[in-house]
Amino acid sequence: MLPALILALIALSLAVFRLLACRRQMEEMARVLEETPPESNLRLTVRIPGEAPRRLCRAVNARLEEGRRLRVETSRREQELKYTMACISHDIRTPLAGAMGYLQLLEEEPERREEYLGIVKRRLTELEGLLDELFLYTRLLNSPAPLECGETAALPPLWEALAEFYPQLEAAGIEPELWFDREDMTVWASPEALGRVYRNLVANALRHGGGGLAVRAQNGEICFSNPLGSGPRPDPEHLFDRFYQSGPARAKGGAGLGLSIVRELMEQMGGQASAQIAGEELRVTLTFSQSTAGR
Repeated sequence: MLPALILALIALSLAVFRLLACRRQMEEMARVLEETPPESNLRLTVRIPGEAPRRLCRAVNARLEEGRRLRVETSRREQELKYTMACISHDIRTPLAGAMGYLQLLEEEPERREEYLGIVKRRLTELEGLLDELFLYTRLLNSPAPLECGETAALPPLWEALAEFYPQLEAAGIEPELWFDREDMTVWASPEALGRVYRNLVANALRHGGGGLAVRAQNGEICFSNPLGSGPRPDPEHLFDRFYQSGPARAKGGAGLGLSIVRELMEQMGGQASAQIAGEELRVTLTFSQSTAGR
């Protein structure tokens, strides 16, 4: 009888000791969490034995790590937005100031009304394009979820993009060369996003190319190529970077986000955009997800 009682007291003492140890561990973990700043690289440790305390510790550390990751990502996106706004502010002010200047001239020289109104319209159209690019780029950065895609005919959005730029292409004396191995070619894409990709690539060729534009499609890939313009040669490794400039200034218009938007849209459709220079020609290749590409 006595040995059994002694064993029971020992077991009870061990249980009480374990409970006290658990309490001290929980109090210590709570104190560390309360006193440590959120930006710390804190990771909790547990000294008491058993799977349950270790599981709790792992779960808390996982939540702490996820919180740190989200804070870092939020900070990065905020810095990107600030950088984007700082870089594009001058580009926005330039056409706006130009429009305001010509409106003032219109008051002083009403006989040149048609000329000045035409210039103001062009300046405001340029400003609209800049704001559109900025809005789309920031929306893409803050909505990283993949776009809703499906099997999409590759040619119709291209016809629409070329028709939209027909006046500029004609003024530049450019007659696009098109070659598709299959006219019924389909790609895995969002029709709206694919159209925007095409428009940005055509606009890039018009602004920065040396005249000429060719679009070729084969084996599920679509390649836009144009002769290089005069001046420094672009670096294909950085061509899709925001505000990348191969020369000292973006004197030919645009917000410097067109090709960055191309890359973002392609990645959100499960594909990718790449660039290379072959001789005196710049080639931008669109590679689509293989879900249905080329069918």
